[in-house]
Amino acid sequence: MRGRPRVFKAMPAALRLQPAPPVAMFVAAAILMAPTASAVAQQASVVFVGDVMLDEVAGEDIARGSDPLLPFAALLGAADLAVGNLECPVSTGGRAVDKVYTFQANPRVLPIVARHLGAVTLANNHSGDQGPGALVQTMDRLRAAGIPFFGAGRDLAQAHAPLILERGGLRIALLGYDEFKPRSFEAGPSSPGIAWSEDEQVVADIRAARALGADVVIPVVHWGWEKEPDPCPRQRDLARRMIDAGADAVVGGHPHVTQGAEIYKGRPILYSLGNFVFSGFPAGPCRTGWMLRLVLDRQGVVRWDTVVARIDDRGVPHPDPGAASPCGARNEEGVKSCKEDQGR
Repeated sequence: MRGRPRVFKAMPAALRLQPAPPVAMFVAAAILMAPTASAVAQQASVVFVGDVMLDEVAGEDIARGSDPLLPFAALLGAADLAVGNLECPVSTGGRAVDKVYTFQANPRVLPIVARHLGAVTLANNHSGDQGPGALVQTMDRLRAAGIPFFGAGRDLAQAHAPLILERGGLRIALLGYDEFKPRSFEAGPSSPGIAWSEDEQVVADIRAARALGADVVIPVVHWGWEKEPDPCPRQRDLARRMIDAGADAVVGGHPHVTQGAEIYKGRPILYSLGNFVFSGFPAGPCRTGWMLRLVLDRQGVVRWDTVVARIDDRGVPHPDPGAASPCGARNEEGVKSCKEDQGR
């Protein structure tokens, strides 16, 4: 099973930081060539954030003209690429499926997403909350807003296809997977849905992305048990299998708390970035998340660090530069602890 990769070239920062442009403008910008190899020795900076849930309080605030990502705007905009987990369908209509929590964001949130994020994963346990038609509408609306996505598609092959983005002369492949119920959200051979993390398929997808010419391959996985501070054996096993298959880093989410980091064969694994924009949680671990920052070259991750996000009563994240959080660099042993306000 092989889907066609979605390939985008670098978009100038000025465009990425503006409200969502018309489709024609995005297409024109997307075909601009990335900086040449002589620019900065072919390095790119990529940031990842956890769950971005734009229904409920965040949706209400956006309707009133607020921007819940604004406190992190400078940090997100400083990167060549910012990636987040869109934890809700963005659609009208549909019908809520039978599960405890279901979400649906109004399409008015998309200019906020486009202003701050250069790509989103849809591989999670909420993308199908309003049925497959609403997921298709979400994908169509993201495409129209100029927001690349991965981890979902109109069929199984599309859902597993890598999103390949060109930044700093590097071809960066992103793959998205979910393995938290309901599995009914999974794409079928001819039906829309998300990418489920069957181990053999994940390994094949990583190898296929590399064969397509990706310089760097990063899977983003929705996994683990909610509110558990440590990754379970399943997470550790799958993360290592992905790196054995050729992944340069593994980025996780879903548990609503951060879950620590480790180095395996010289490559970082961040088991859970926790929440980012998410209301409804009481004070405690669920209101702390991480923004992961990677510097990449053709050999993978040069260095990485995390910035602590403190989430307020309205689900808005705020940087906490004085808080220590995991960091590391190539050829360093183990995970270190760094603070943003002391340099990294």
